[in-house]
Amino acid sequence: RLDSDRRCYGFFHARLPGVPLIFVEVALVDEMAAGIMPLLDEHAAASDLDKATTAIFYSISNTQPGLRGVSFGDSLIKRVVETLKEEFPKLKVFATLSPIPGFRSWLGKHAGSLLDQLADKERKALGHELAVDAVTPANFLAAIENPLELPEKSLVRQLLLQCAAHYLGQGLTDGKPLDAVARFHLGNGARVERLNWAADPSPKGLKQAHGLMVNYLYDLKRLDKHRALLAQGKVPVSTGIQDLYI
Repeated sequence: RLDSDRRCYGFFHARLPGVPLIFVEVALVDEMAAGIMPLLDEHAAASDLDKATTAIFYSISNTQPGLRGVSFGDSLIKRVVETLKEEFPKLKVFATLSPIPGFRSWLGKHAGSLLDQLADKERKALGHELAVDAVTPANFLAAIENPLELPEKSLVRQLLLQCAAHYLGQGLTDGKPLDAVARFHLGNGARVERLNWAADPSPKGLKQAHGLMVNYLYDLKRLDKHRALLAQGKVPVSTGIQDLYI
């Protein structure tokens, strides 16, 4: 995490010298990251910084429990982006690779209402794949218990991605995103950019979100626009996410 193709930045206060209030770890790569394991691989060769076009924020941590709920992310990320652009003028993309910690528990409670939104033809095809006469929340949730075994063209896999897109892009409470990580990044002006299959195959990743992770994109020219959309109760998302909506 401190190799030549990595950077770590912290936000400090004079009252707590030497202790960051929040810090972010950054990987400099040549494309948007689709999985956490390559970023954490201690034996992987460092990226060629001359070819780096993308900065991936892959770990953002608040360090002071007493300041939970106070967001320093906006100030930190702006400063980080400015600093990185000065050091690496070729960087064009600033994005995260983020967990979706609330997704699995939410899906367990809302699978039925999501299945109800499927067209009859879609339900029939899904039932055929599951080898059941009628698709129920129970048999769908059972089918996604081992997501890493689902083939690429599986309808179950596709539906799981659709459910995640709904959770991130349309799941709101009191006008705010349901997911805590989504609230942080969307509140700082990012948009939901891309879902990544099997991006975190660890036990924790499977327990939180069936192995899914998401990229939030910080488009520096549209941060204020995205914040304005969110204030209107509309989550800014890419067309790729919109295409996944049920």
